[in-house]
Amino acid sequence: MKKLLKVLQSRFFITVLLMLLQVIVLFVSIGLLAVNFSVYYVLTMIAAVLVIMDIANDKMNPSFKLPWAILVIAFPIIGAPLYILFAKSKQTRRISKRFRNYRTLMRNTLPNPDDPISEIEKTEPEVARQMKYIERTAYSPVYRNTEAVYFSSGEEYFSSVLEEISKAERFIFLEYFILEEGTMFNTILDILKERVDAGVEVRIMYDDIGSINKLPKRFDKYLESLGLKVSVFNRMKPSLDAFLNYRDHRKILVVDGNIAFTGGINLADEYINGIERFGHWKDTGVMLKGEAVTKMTEIFLQLWHFSREETKIDYGDYIGTIKCPSDGYIQPFADGPSTDDLTVEMCYMGLINSATDHFYATTPYLILDNEMTTALCNAARSGVDVRIITPHIPDKKTVMAVTRSNYRTLLMSGVKIFEYTPGFIHAKNISADGKLAVVGTANFDFRSFYLHFENCVLFYKSKCVDDVEKDFLKTQQESVEITLDSIKKKGPLYGLLQAILKVFSPLM
Repeated sequence: MKKLLKVLQSRFFITVLLMLLQVIVLFVSIGLLAVNFSVYYVLTMIAAVLVIMDIANDKMNPSFKLPWAILVIAFPIIGAPLYILFAKSKQTRRISKRFRNYRTLMRNTLPNPDDPISEIEKTEPEVARQMKYIERTAYSPVYRNTEAVYFSSGEEYFSSVLEEISKAERFIFLEYFILEEGTMFNTILDILKERVDAGVEVRIMYDDIGSINKLPKRFDKYLESLGLKVSVFNRMKPSLDAFLNYRDHRKILVVDGNIAFTGGINLADEYINGIERFGHWKDTGVMLKGEAVTKMTEIFLQLWHFSREETKIDYGDYIGTIKCPSDGYIQPFADGPSTDDLTVEMCYMGLINSATDHFYATTPYLILDNEMTTALCNAARSGVDVRIITPHIPDKKTVMAVTRSNYRTLLMSGVKIFEYTPGFIHAKNISADGKLAVVGTANFDFRSFYLHFENCVLFYKSKCVDDVEKDFLKTQQESVEITLDSIKKKGPLYGLLQAILKVFSPLM
């Protein structure tokens, strides 16, 4: 009863309830207009036809068009208003304009590194082409003079974070999708308080929905009372606004502009197996030292200024001061709904299409659009060894069901799929031909590719590439391979449910 009462009193429940009331009012209003059924029916059909024409001519991905079209055709009275309300939001255009302004100011402020892409192009034109695309769409140069360390577990990541933030002298920036009080975050917070007392500037940004049921009320005010600067990204409001879908899914920690951490790890105890929620939690991360941290700092500041609607741009005040021996070529980059370029998805597809021997990926969610499915299937059919590891123990049963609905098509084309049996795998890693690797925050799903603010790091000729690949093969040994026979044994009803989930997965 206490748990139920806590849920009913939570801000998340109250906000969702108010939004549902708005939906009810909308539908009741539509119903009242339908008193004269014949006239209203004709108007509804005309509106539905116009909406379908708009869907057909819209630039949105076909995977989004199909469920919207089905909804509008099957339920025109509610489908058309919902499409106009959620799919035609003007927010994206507004945030795109603001981000363009930040990018212009950033390019005029930050130092330009040397351009190693031209030298890569002489020996590896395909790699150079991939890097050029990221550089042009995400304004992300390729860096040398940077060291990289790969962490195959949240425990290793956490230990290194504690060591580095305790040595901070100028500033610490933190940006995470999830914060939750517990051993991990409280230990970090104790060090942050010490650093603030020593004169270090600390900024922390977290996503409101990602953390909404995990933190006490007015937690941001508590952090500010300790001397930290705080931004809560895109606060959840009781408003039928498509902008609520745009979440900050990034995980970034920067120390003095010289050291940066990223990967799949949030600041909550399950990520370091301090508590057990879904069996053993498998996650990964990386630490960068040197020039490439400049881009990580800028990625943080860009969303920080956007979240707080600040006009003062301070990129130039947070440049790093160290250079390290080059560990190959390193390209941090970010993506989000603020641009028309699907940089993360196109990066993933570029690595799939350029692979000649093998392509390995780990992801907690496998919810694919037609283009990504085609790329994976074509790679496997052409002889590339394509392997994907997903969780065996889900954190969300519905999402896991959608993930498994994508298995059949991939398996029929020769893609090998494994499920991590000890528990939940949250790592977002890619390895292509043992030559290129990506570690970051983006899943293989619609939300990461289209709706979330994400960040990743591309590695070439770095020891991280070998580390990522070795970790994948080790994880595969702890996983069970999924076969077509095992799916067929589940029966036709299971197949029908999967087909329905697959069609509507872009709207989830």
